[in-house]
Amino acid sequence: MPAVPPKTPTPLSLPVLLLMSVAAGLCAGGNYFNQPLLHSIALGLQVSEARAALTVTLAQVSYALGLLLLVPLGDMLERRRLAVTLMLLAAAGQFISGWAPSLAWLAAGTLMTGLFSVAAQVLVPMAATLAAPGRSGWAVGVVMSGLLTGILGARSAAGLLSALGGWSTVYKVAGVLMVGVALALWRQLPLSRNEGQVSYGQVLRSLGTLLARHPRLRSRSLIGGLAFASVSVLFSTMALLLSGPAHGLSDSAIGLCGLVAVAGALMASVVGKLSDRGWAQATTAVGAGLLLLGWGCLWLGAASLPWFLAGLLLVDLALQSMHISNQNVVYGLEPPSRSRLNAVYMTSYFIGAASGSALGSLAWQHGGWGSTCALGGLLALGTWVALALDQRLARARQGTLASGPTPG
Repeated sequence: MPAVPPKTPTPLSLPVLLLMSVAAGLCAGGNYFNQPLLHSIALGLQVSEARAALTVTLAQVSYALGLLLLVPLGDMLERRRLAVTLMLLAAAGQFISGWAPSLAWLAAGTLMTGLFSVAAQVLVPMAATLAAPGRSGWAVGVVMSGLLTGILGARSAAGLLSALGGWSTVYKVAGVLMVGVALALWRQLPLSRNEGQVSYGQVLRSLGTLLARHPRLRSRSLIGGLAFASVSVLFSTMALLLSGPAHGLSDSAIGLCGLVAVAGALMASVVGKLSDRGWAQATTAVGAGLLLLGWGCLWLGAASLPWFLAGLLLVDLALQSMHISNQNVVYGLEPPSRSRLNAVYMTSYFIGAASGSALGSLAWQHGGWGSTCALGGLLALGTWVALALDQRLARARQGTLASGPTPG
C-alpha cells in the first residue's frame, strides 16, 4: 500500500491570528509597565527612584536572555505547548510583581516576566509557518500589529490603572488577562512541530551556524539593529524634551503623545501584504527614507509640538516597515529553522535598542536636542548602507537559485 502523506494543517484563520496578536501584545507590553510607574513604585516600596529604575534594566536583560535561550526551542518542541507554557509562566511573574511586598520580590517578578514573555517571539514565526501559502508576511504583520500596539500602549495603560488602584494594579490585571488568553490559545491553536528531532545543545550551537550560513540574516539583522537604535534614541530622550521649558508637558500628556506611534503598529499587516507580493526591498527602502524624514521633522519639533508629533509618526512607520520586511526575508531563508532565525534577528534588534538608548542619553547630556537628532539621523543613514549591502546579497542569492523567487 502506498504511504499516506502527512496531514497538512489548516491555515490559521483571521480570528486565530487576532488572538495570537492579543497574546503577543500582552506578553511584550508587560515588560514596559514599570517605566511610567518608577516614582510610585519607589514611594510604595520605600526605595530610591534609582533603585526602582533597576527593574527597567532587569526587564530588558531578562528578555534578551529569553530570546537566546528559549525562543530557539520553537524549532525543537511542539509550538502550541511551548507558547502557552511560556505565557502562563510570564503571567505568574506578573502576579508576583502585583503582590510584591519589597523591591526584591518586584525584581523577581520582573525577571520572570521578562524571561518568559518571549512567548510572543514563538508566536510570530509560528504564524509564518502555519499561514496560507503566499500569506506568511500578512500573517506575521497581523501578529506583529498586536505585539507593537501592546508595547506602545503599555505605558498609557499602566498610568491609567495606577491612577485607579495604585501602581500594582496593572500587573494584577495583566496576569489575569494573560491566563485567559493563554487558555484560549490552547483551545484554538493547532499542533505544530518540526519533524526532525534535535537536542537543546544542537539548537543553541546552530544559532552561530545559521548566522554564518546566511549572509542575508546578517544584513537584515544589521538593518533592524540600526533602525531600532535610531528610534530608541528618540524614545530615551523625548520625555526630556517634552517636559522641558519649550513644551512643558505633564507625564500624562507625554504618554498620550506616545499613542501617535500606534498608527505605525497598525500598518504592520499592510507591510506584510506588500512583502508577500515581492516588495520587501521596496518597503525597506521606503522605511529608511521615512526614518530620515522623520528625524528632520523631529529637529523642527524642538519648538513645535505639531512637527514633533509628525516626526514621531514617521519614525514609527519607518521602523515597522523595515522590521516586518526584515522578518519576511529572514523567515524565508530556511523555513524549518524559523524560531532560531528569529532568535538571532531579534537579539540583534534589541542590542540595537539598548545601544540607541545609551547613546541617545549621552547625546542629550552633551549637546541637547540638536545632538540627539544628529545621532538619530546618522543611525538612519546607516540603514541605507546596510540596505545597499542586502540588495547586493539578494541579487547574488537570486542568481544561485535554479528556480523560484528570492524571499524579499
